[in-house]
Amino acid sequence: MSAAASTSTAAPSALSVLQALRDQLGAAAVLIGEDVPERNRNDNSSQLPARPLAVVRPADAVGVSAALKACAAAGLKAVPQGGLTGLCGGARPEDGWVAISLERMSGVLEVDTASSTMTVWAGTPLEAVQRAAEAAGLYFALDLGARGSCAIGGNLSTNAGGNRVIRYGMARELVLGLEVVLPDGTILTSLNKMLKNNAGFDLKQLFIGSEGTLGIITRIVLRLHGQPRCTLAALCAVDGFDAVLGLLNAARSGLGPLLSAFEVMWPDYWQVVTERAGVQAAVGKGHAQYVLVEAQGTDEAVDGPRFQAWLEGLLEQGLLRDAAVAQSLDDVQGFWALRDACAEFHQVLGPHVSYDVSLPIGRIADFARDCKAALLAADVPGRPAGAGVESIYYGHIGDSNLHLVAWSDGLSLADQPKPAMDAAIYGLVQQYGGSVSAEHGIGTQKKKWLGHSRSAEEIALMRTLKAALDPRGLLNPGKVI
Repeated sequence: MSAAASTSTAAPSALSVLQALRDQLGAAAVLIGEDVPERNRNDNSSQLPARPLAVVRPADAVGVSAALKACAAAGLKAVPQGGLTGLCGGARPEDGWVAISLERMSGVLEVDTASSTMTVWAGTPLEAVQRAAEAAGLYFALDLGARGSCAIGGNLSTNAGGNRVIRYGMARELVLGLEVVLPDGTILTSLNKMLKNNAGFDLKQLFIGSEGTLGIITRIVLRLHGQPRCTLAALCAVDGFDAVLGLLNAARSGLGPLLSAFEVMWPDYWQVVTERAGVQAAVGKGHAQYVLVEAQGTDEAVDGPRFQAWLEGLLEQGLLRDAAVAQSLDDVQGFWALRDACAEFHQVLGPHVSYDVSLPIGRIADFARDCKAALLAADVPGRPAGAGVESIYYGHIGDSNLHLVAWSDGLSLADQPKPAMDAAIYGLVQQYGGSVSAEHGIGTQKKKWLGHSRSAEEIALMRTLKAALDPRGLLNPGKVI
């Protein structure tokens, strides 16, 4: 069925309401039927594209409010969209829905150096926020691989984590104020710039991490930090996960607040990125674990020797089997290229499924061992037991976040045994007392497994909040809970 055919079966009231909305916001702001761009039919969750009835592209909160009021009048379901880089289906519309895209609501509104804040539109790409902070001599700490295309509003909607959570916290720790449009079109403006503001409930926390199910974020006041004056990094090889934990404790005590990243790579990951992806490594192969330690300092003349002495002490103690210290920013970027090579896995590994989980740090190695075995034993039609699903492991272990990639060779993405993978991985996550989502959200892809990490009472309270703010269930329904 074509997009045009799908619009012809819609209720006349829906089409008339959308036509009126287009008259109000402008022809470029409301695209209907065949005019809906391909990009708005899906997010990055590898599902089939949908056929939304329309996409609305407001220029401000008033336009978002008008769009939600129009949807309410016609009984249309709506989904907010940002950069569409999400992996769990949170921004994917269903057939007949209205996509509300914030792509036109992009840009930095203000940088306040006195309060170390930045006010931005929710559709602003993360990288644009980072660059604006740097231009002002400040630093926005949130960072992730999709920085060039993801939107800051989407980052908040999933409470994104990224590379430097160990020092700066998750996305919610970097937000002071929000403007949000509620499902009924009410505009809630609280663009607070103060670190201390205990005047009643902290309402912004309702919307951060709720994946656009309770309201649509339109403007944001972000918390900035001082610009680091130097970045120090070491690529380390250790004997096993006990040594990883020893290195983490040593980094916390020896580097203190300078510690900004602690990335761990298993040997299976190392082999793929160095041999198959061809990324150059300053440390040789054959070790049990590899760790990238990064610190951000304020004075290279002081912090550089301190970092070097700290590392040499660990080598003398025998905690490290090998280590390379970055001598330049190019070296730092080269170390990070090993960790960021996961972005190339589609070319290197072919069709695969990515997972993002969180676990008690001390139990991560046992989980990875058991998970690898469980996936190999997974039932894949045409494959013998013990040769079912391959997997590799890496992640931001300093903040309990483990990533893994799983695949069965020779199968298309559609034919990958994802139900068996999900059951094996999330079953072990529950057994180990972890979370089925560390930083990617729930969307529709993980909704089935939410109960593995949240109690029935917690989920019931989530549903109570959803019913209170969206009693008709029109804003991004069926997501998360």
